[in-house]
Amino acid sequence: MKIDLHSFEDGAKGNVDLPEEVFSLPVRPDILARVVRWQLARRRQGTHMTRTTGEVTGTTAKFRRQKGGGTARHGSRKTNIFRGGAVAHGPRPRSHAHALPRRVRALGLKTALSLKAGEGKLVVVDSTRLSQAKTGHLRSRLQEMGISNALVVDGREVDAGFRRAASNIPGIDVLPSCGINVHDILRHDTLVLTTDAVAALKERLQ
Repeated sequence: MKIDLHSFEDGAKGNVDLPEEVFSLPVRPDILARVVRWQLARRRQGTHMTRTTGEVTGTTAKFRRQKGGGTARHGSRKTNIFRGGAVAHGPRPRSHAHALPRRVRALGLKTALSLKAGEGKLVVVDSTRLSQAKTGHLRSRLQEMGISNALVVDGREVDAGFRRAASNIPGIDVLPSCGINVHDILRHDTLVLTTDAVAALKERLQ
């Protein structure tokens, strides 16, 4: 599978080979949904909490007489039926994370990459190094390439100048190859990979 190779400085620079077993798989919406749900569940803090009867303040003395009051017989103000009382079966601090097989996670990443490649929204560049590591220069280069909302994935480390220049451009996010994930790929319109990122993905997913 061949795709055009671009540059942030010089435009088109030929083409590059991509492995079909990583970038040319059939789209599996069910797998993508499972992986995104797994990612978002791991991000949840799980700090929501309501108070039980042992945690609220209130009297446990009998506050009405047993008979003749026309009301039910109560012995505590802390129960959940009174204002200011406890909450029955409310949320408690917990982890929302759940297990997902490694093979399913890998398949989800391959499917997301294949989706962008199939839609023509995958761009491969030779490097993220810029002659001028400035926001205005990078913005003009992205406009020339027709990119307005993109996830840029570099190799093991992102070039510091590129990261600094991209940090002020709305809709442009930058990640190292180890941080690429399905959720960020899907929420951006375009996926930009460097040749180092392609090599890392080949090693990781093949």
